[in-house]
Amino acid sequence: MTGAYNKHWQAMLAVNAAVMLGVFLHKLTLPPYIPYIHLLVDYHHGFIKRALVGAIVGLFTAKVPVWLVFAIGGSVWLITLALYLQLFRRTFGFDRAQLPLFVFTAGSPFVFKNFLFTLGHFDIYGCLGVIILLLVPASSLGYVLLATLISAVLVLIHHIHLLMYVPTIVAIVVLRYYLARPIARLDLAVGASALLGLGILFLAAQFLGTMPLPEADFVSYLQTRMADPSRTELLQFAYVWYQPLSKEVQDTWARMPSNLLGVPVYALLLWLHAPLWSYYSDLVGALEERRHRQIVIAALIFISLAYVVMFAMVFDYSRWISSWVVCMVMMLHAVKTLPATKPIAPIDPDDRRTTILGWIVTAVPRVGIIRPF
Repeated sequence: MTGAYNKHWQAMLAVNAAVMLGVFLHKLTLPPYIPYIHLLVDYHHGFIKRALVGAIVGLFTAKVPVWLVFAIGGSVWLITLALYLQLFRRTFGFDRAQLPLFVFTAGSPFVFKNFLFTLGHFDIYGCLGVIILLLVPASSLGYVLLATLISAVLVLIHHIHLLMYVPTIVAIVVLRYYLARPIARLDLAVGASALLGLGILFLAAQFLGTMPLPEADFVSYLQTRMADPSRTELLQFAYVWYQPLSKEVQDTWARMPSNLLGVPVYALLLWLHAPLWSYYSDLVGALEERRHRQIVIAALIFISLAYVVMFAMVFDYSRWISSWVVCMVMMLHAVKTLPATKPIAPIDPDDRRTTILGWIVTAVPRVGIIRPF
């Protein structure tokens, strides 16, 4: 690596850190409508959807201040970043040759930058769960049970995780556990039972987890948990606990024409990561066993199809495309652990085009929540 290009990639790390700080400071100025109300909703009135985080918060405090959104969200973000650094170090190493890959993954506007902009939302919990499963040993059936527990927690945090991160968890369990050993009947029985149980939990949350009292009474209860009950504007999204799936789909398709205008922007952002996708393709192509290649490709398609379903149901497109990229990055780590016929050369740090793309990716601060930027 030439000294000039080495300095480029090192500078990108510093700029990324500065951009992330800027995104965080900007986020502090925005009202946390959805994240705050999630800290208020609990199981006081019985089993309901999206209530696990609020129930846990309720164990420690009766009154929820607004700043707790940023304290909890920031802490989870720092933990997730720290664990990802450990995962990247273990999978690829932190020598200078891997700096471009790190910039195109951790420094991507789809990943940790966007998690800062969506601070307090539930997306990052899925990423955290996946990273844990990539770090812990997959040496026993306990690994499958741990994955099931993490998936169940994610569904209780928000049932859309069944489409957003659970497919990636399933794929990682298959790659790290089921492909690494002869499959016994017990393995199959536990895996099938886990999938069935998660499906039932999702259906219960989706169709049985609606609020059992009038919305006005629900809002009044939420006010009793607020540190400042006068800030009623933070409760304007209480209706989502009453909205049926059919209404969510209807709203999504009503917004479809305007949301589709963002597709070229998403396509451009994905193209800026071309060196990452090229490296990804080489990594999959170099897998030693053809069966492994087929399973990896099938898993990536499976994860992507889950996002297609989600795109048709809920309209937060910028968040969904960002989480899809996160899932692809997590799968990259899982693929790297499979036997390969040859070592794959890292992303070329001396390539001028790659360096330019790296700088652009570094400069983009985030993707957004509903529409690009």
